[in-house]
Amino acid sequence: MIEQNNDIYRLKSEINLLNHEDPQVVIEQGNNLEKKLLHRRLMIAGEGIVFILLLAFAFVRVRNTFNKEAELSAQQKNFSLSVTHELKSPIASVKLALETLLKRDLEKEKQKELLSNAISDADRLTKLVENILLAARIENSTFSLHKENINLSEYLEEGLRQTLQVFNPSQKIVLDIQPNVYFSIDKTIFPSIFLNLFENAVKYSPENSLIKIILKAQGTGVVLSISDEGIGISEEEKQKIFKKFYRIGSEEIRKTKGTGLGLYIVKYLTEKHNGTILAKNNIPKGTIFEIIFNA
Repeated sequence: MIEQNNDIYRLKSEINLLNHEDPQVVIEQGNNLEKKLLHRRLMIAGEGIVFILLLAFAFVRVRNTFNKEAELSAQQKNFSLSVTHELKSPIASVKLALETLLKRDLEKEKQKELLSNAISDADRLTKLVENILLAARIENSTFSLHKENINLSEYLEEGLRQTLQVFNPSQKIVLDIQPNVYFSIDKTIFPSIFLNLFENAVKYSPENSLIKIILKAQGTGVVLSISDEGIGISEEEKQKIFKKFYRIGSEEIRKTKGTGLGLYIVKYLTEKHNGTILAKNNIPKGTIFEIIFNA
């Protein structure tokens, strides 16, 4: 386009020289042609810059969309693999226990052990199904809370007592619960918050390490924290762990159980209870999940 405009300028300049004998007129016409040529060059340059910027913007958007789709695909693959494993493993264990009880005449203690293991696996399946259904309700916006003001200290102590009987963790559990801390919660949903956090602490902590649970009043609100001495979480991963389906690493080589829904549910339920959750480093090692509920 610039070359064409230069050719047009040369032709018009020649025509101008042929049509006008007065030098002053020729100069004025030539100046006007130069101004028009400069204006066209600036217009072409501006259009070119705008085109390049639009092209760059489109490239960035396409790249970001592609990266998001790739990340979502990887997360969905991980979720599919983890759910498959989480379903097959306890079902196979329960089936084996029942078949053993049916086919063999075992001692009473051995029968109790097999039944206890089967119940534990059934509880694991129940929790998995509850998390999946809860995540579906969150996703479909069919979720609502029915809050009531309760003694959160007593409620948490009782819930943890039952949890410890089910989990029977190999870690040392320390409770630092301030008495008579009252707060308004949904009693049917709130356990999902501390149960998911406690399960994570047990899952990623070595045997005989310390897991500490703290509940205390802070102003008009409440602080709940669960700390462990496990593998910890990198700063980069802390920005991702609350996303749905997200789990560190690949399901194909992972040894720990889970579906990537626990922390996603915890964050959502915390916010529904007017709270915020933070993942902090537990010095010298491990992680602290701290939840601040505001009245």
